[in-house]
Amino acid sequence: MFDLKNPMQCVANIVERAHASAQMVKVAAHSQRIKVATDQLGIRIKHVDLVIQFIGASGIPRMDLVGSADPYFVAKLDDKLSYVSSVKPGTQSPVWNEIWRVKNVPVSATLFVLLRDKDIGATVDDYIGKFYTSVSPGPKEVEIQGPMNMQNRGTFWLKIESSPSSEGSERLPYLFDGPVHYSSHSSLTVGALANLRDTRLYRTWKVYIKGVPEIFGDLVQSWNRSHKAAQAIFQGPASIAVRSGIQAGHRMLYARTITNGFGVISNRDEVLSMMCGGVHAASDGSKSYAHRVKPAVYTYVISANDDTLRFSETGAAFFVDFASKHALHSNCAESVRYGGEFHPRPVGGWQNFSDDVPDAAVGWELVFDNNSGTYAPNAGLLPKVKEIMEFNFPGFNVVVHSHDEAALKMSVEACRAYALSKRGVTEHELQPHAAEGEETLSCQIKKRASS
Repeated sequence: MFDLKNPMQCVANIVERAHASAQMVKVAAHSQRIKVATDQLGIRIKHVDLVIQFIGASGIPRMDLVGSADPYFVAKLDDKLSYVSSVKPGTQSPVWNEIWRVKNVPVSATLFVLLRDKDIGATVDDYIGKFYTSVSPGPKEVEIQGPMNMQNRGTFWLKIESSPSSEGSERLPYLFDGPVHYSSHSSLTVGALANLRDTRLYRTWKVYIKGVPEIFGDLVQSWNRSHKAAQAIFQGPASIAVRSGIQAGHRMLYARTITNGFGVISNRDEVLSMMCGGVHAASDGSKSYAHRVKPAVYTYVISANDDTLRFSETGAAFFVDFASKHALHSNCAESVRYGGEFHPRPVGGWQNFSDDVPDAAVGWELVFDNNSGTYAPNAGLLPKVKEIMEFNFPGFNVVVHSHDEAALKMSVEACRAYALSKRGVTEHELQPHAAEGEETLSCQIKKRASS
């Protein structure tokens, strides 16, 4: 945890982590006291729907001896709901202009914003500063407080719009309402793959979807007690070491870096952009399919911790050493909202598709299932998966199948057959194993642990 290059900053990081945690405990306790008092007096706290625009900041200090800063922020409403921004590389005056919509927020809520400097390879990113503000509407210019509130570390600008929440809003407080946005994370390191062809095999995606509490309620899917691989992760004294390795892998897969991709989903094209890609060797040399929807199968979970959709390509050899990719995506959570696999397909199936037809001229579907041995999700909840995916991914018809349905097997086989015959994907990518020259995620974890 100690950064020998900057020990003073390391001490500031440790102190401020403890101080920020203590402050958020106070904020939560204050909110609880208000709730108890108003309940006893029969007073109803007003709730509002917020649109928070995080505009930018200026005057952020240089965090390293050379260079500038790579700032990002984490915003919290009463420690109930969080928003994490993109990283702005090489600037002391970052401009975000990112929107966060939240419904059913008590007017007494506190907005807390913590700024950090992305430090590649460090265990903890450098602390820049923080501030607290009310959720009252209007433009706000707030001083960023440095370590222990003892120095000014710049100014942050934001704007809050507020409108009364609908009747009965207190039943679902702090409800995320968009925009649906995503981050893509590449775990590829220099020299990690000598004969790399498709960087998507090293990529994970996290999509901040909305509507999960309304559609799923309190339903979660606990780990499968009868599944041997799940038992090794969650049961017995040896499981502690197994979980530790998986959690280290999760941190690497979903690390927030300056190379992450970010986007907002508001139409079909933006969904398709996540599904596009692929570079493969062909008889006439390297050929790119970066502009085409890739026929691929993805492993996914809907996290019970933050209601995000997390996924990666199922065939990636990078993850081959892990018994459960679903546990890897969930960070070894004992329960998830749901999990399984999904794949895109043109209406009519990949078996009836031709690359001569532009993707924009095709109707597209997403096929979701419950194929997860680790969590064994209830197939009866698949209609909820369809509902929430169609709610968040406009312009797509979502088809759902139980993992044991013949129709699902046919669709997956057609997807993979098209990848093999038309896109130059190899059997190795569909049935992954670590070949010579390939460095898997577990190899990277071991290297980092020994360094």
